[in-house]
Amino acid sequence: MGSYGNLAKRVVETEMPIMVRMQELLRGAKNAVSLAQGVVYWQPPKEALEKVKELVWEPSISRYGADEGIPELRAALVKKLRLENNLHKSSVMVTAGANQSYGTHFKTCAVQAFVNLVLTLCDAGDSVVMFAPYYFNAYMSFQMTGVTNILVGPGNPETLYPDADWLEKILSETKPVPKLVTIVNPGNPTGTYIPEPLLKRIADLCKNAGTWLVVDNTYEYFMYDGLKHSCVEGNHIINIFSFSKAYGMMGWRVGYIAYPSEVKGLATQLLKVQDNIPICASIISQYLALYSIELGPEWVQERVKTLTTNREIVIDALSPLGEGAIKGGEGAIYLYAKLPEGHGFDDFEVVQWLANRHGVAVIPGSASGSPGNLRISFGGLTESDCKAAAERLKNGLEELVRDGLVQD
Repeated sequence: MGSYGNLAKRVVETEMPIMVRMQELLRGAKNAVSLAQGVVYWQPPKEALEKVKELVWEPSISRYGADEGIPELRAALVKKLRLENNLHKSSVMVTAGANQSYGTHFKTCAVQAFVNLVLTLCDAGDSVVMFAPYYFNAYMSFQMTGVTNILVGPGNPETLYPDADWLEKILSETKPVPKLVTIVNPGNPTGTYIPEPLLKRIADLCKNAGTWLVVDNTYEYFMYDGLKHSCVEGNHIINIFSFSKAYGMMGWRVGYIAYPSEVKGLATQLLKVQDNIPICASIISQYLALYSIELGPEWVQERVKTLTTNREIVIDALSPLGEGAIKGGEGAIYLYAKLPEGHGFDDFEVVQWLANRHGVAVIPGSASGSPGNLRISFGGLTESDCKAAAERLKNGLEELVRDGLVQD
């Protein structure tokens, strides 16, 4: 029997997850520290964890729950969407993370929700739209579900904003019209915040074309420099949210979909997919999510404030790359940095070299459709650990710029 002869082509042709490759790299590098993982350094609220401890002997915790989520959490989320996100016509489905199908400890909870939506909204022959640099797991979600006609649009070279003019052209000229457009705001891998006027323009373009718009709002609370997150609502718009980063619940796997209540049949079709993948999100995890949001967004915002120092530390570490090399960082937990041109640097080779020679891990931009760049996460380490990791990164980049990929 051949090695791939009897395996599903859609899976074989799906790109290997960059985080799996990073795990292998880190295992081979001695005492490497990570500025690669998209995680936060804090745990869920202590008060919420204490309440959850009291539930472990409750029989309902060990049983199946409603596919769409426990009623108390769904009601709390509908209220939260109205008060915080200005979403008044959205229903909620709780998912086993926002990533669902790729629920390792590296992944945002948005992907389970995203896979649910791809399976519900798209057929294998449909075309879909993303913008580079894109979130690598969303790209894989399309590939793994057989949606291979992925149109990748450009970002503005200065701001990394999605190019709305390009989108307008694609939606008007591509036949059949693309079924779905997806964006992350603020961005992964870039930390770029899409301003509300641009977000509304993208939404209007999708509405006029009869195209779904899926917006991943995983980092809604992670905003800096006085910027405010915003959402858009409409019968063609679906918003994804996550508890992973905001409440330090990466391993608890809870996210949710806010979908238009007025679209007939959508809830029913989403339930079909939900029942055949996770059935329901972990019941005890849902209660932890409920108890966490009862503390209010202030709990999250206090912790996000501590990341501004980490961001400045990493910006300084990236300074050897030169003026204009650093992009993004207005939101989320990421900075995006361009490698020096004219040296022929392969970004994954640079990542391997930094891990093995300087003991620090980052993500190659080629995993997000934009080779020649690096994604750096500043969320997973306390300030002191971030300083130590950033020192290694700065030393490595200084050597890279000065001497190239020196090998021992």
